[in-house]
Amino acid sequence: MRFAERAALLAGQAGVAFGWAPELFWTATPAELAALVRAVAGDNVVPPDRDTIAQLMEAFPDG
Repeated sequence: MRFAERAALLAGQAGVAFGWAPELFWTATPAELAALVRAVAGDNVVPPDRDTIAQLMEAFPDG
C-alpha cells in the first residue's frame, strides 16, 4: 500500500475513532494524533523497532 493510501485509511480511522472531519486530520500534527491514540491505547504502546523502521523506509523511500 502506498503512503497516500495509508494516509487516507488513517484519516478514515481517525474519523471513526475520534469523530475527526478530514480537514481536522489533515491539519493535525502527528503529536496530536498520537496523544489521542495514547489516550485510547494507554502508555503501553511499543514503539517500532529498528527492523520495522528499516522496512518502512524501504517501502516509503520519499526521503
